[in-house]
Amino acid sequence: MSLKEDINYSLWCDFIERDFLENRFKEIIKKQIIQGATSNPAIFESSITNSVAYKQQLDMLQANNAKTIYEELALTDIKRAAFLLDKLHKDDADDGFISIEVDPLLCDDAAGTIDEGIRLFNSINAENVMIKVPATEAGYIAMRELTSKGINVNATLIFSPLQAIKCAQALDEGIRDSNKDIKAVISVFVSRFDRMMDTEFVLKGLQPSKLGIINATKCYHEVNKFKNSNIRTLFASTGVKGNELSPSYYIDNLIYPNSVNTAPLATIEDWLTDGSKEPTPIMSEADCDKYFELLKNKGIKMESIYDKLLSDGLEAFKISFRDLLSKLIN
Repeated sequence: MSLKEDINYSLWCDFIERDFLENRFKEIIKKQIIQGATSNPAIFESSITNSVAYKQQLDMLQANNAKTIYEELALTDIKRAAFLLDKLHKDDADDGFISIEVDPLLCDDAAGTIDEGIRLFNSINAENVMIKVPATEAGYIAMRELTSKGINVNATLIFSPLQAIKCAQALDEGIRDSNKDIKAVISVFVSRFDRMMDTEFVLKGLQPSKLGIINATKCYHEVNKFKNSNIRTLFASTGVKGNELSPSYYIDNLIYPNSVNTAPLATIEDWLTDGSKEPTPIMSEADCDKYFELLKNKGIKMESIYDKLLSDGLEAFKISFRDLLSKLIN
């Protein structure tokens, strides 16, 4: 039995690039290594600006404005990925999804996010597409509205348990209002906590590389309280930087029932070679809370960490998107 069959655990690839889709992507789908894929503005910025595979279409689109050019390039890839993943989705409605994010400059514009989400979903015209929406106050409104209209949603840039709760509430209400078999994931970012805080933790006598996993586990517990089987927690930002940890560390330690891990291709390949293939014991919510009480007693202010990571994440996607648009006009 596989982890998918045993505990409904899925691995999605956090990478999209045109040549990759026609080669390695097909292979890892066929071998059932992955069950879905995700994209974001930073991924497309890197792929489109660094790969010659886009040059011909890019040249043909030069009469258009930069955002139109970006969407044509990105939607071509997303449609292709959706087609390649379609059989997985038909065999298992929880999986076979590809995500595309709304314009990150709309993160505080609920109406703009809703309009763009509907437009992108209709343009792609595939049941196995998720519209990615950042977890801001405007985003919660958009998540509820999009799911209520029958659109699958990937709620992204979740750092705090409160964000996870607000996402789950919005998605739960929207899915129930839709009266359709709409799917959603709540993308909890993991490794960024440790990259930000490990040095300070060591100075304070705290074990490094634990905060991201324990925080993600707390968010997982909060999402599960809604008891909506159409909403799964997705663990994102699970690549390892540096040599201090096993390359598959953030996969090995978050193999939970009814969850997804989206990871870079290199991380997935490391996991296949050296990682654990067994479910991870789940820290209880009470033990998570004890850990956060310990951090409080050590002077660690989690709300400040959550605020900074969200602010930095939103800004990074905006910068990637602006950089990409600036490079699309010859």
